[in-house]
Amino acid sequence: MTTHDKPIELESVQCEVCLKEVPISEATIPEASDYFVHFCGLECYEKWKQQGDKSKAQANSPDS
Repeated sequence: MTTHDKPIELESVQCEVCLKEVPISEATIPEASDYFVHFCGLECYEKWKQQGDKSKAQANSPDS
């Protein structure tokens, strides 16, 4: 009798910036258990961080 192994489906999450699928095993960081976002790489992390810095600067400007 032959058995067919079922393919293992890896659980994944989306990168916060480019929405690329990232395996959750690669994206999980124990230190960030309260609130966390996932990134596919350092480039997307830097883009996300720069967007946050711009938002903070605009919120703190006297024109707002």
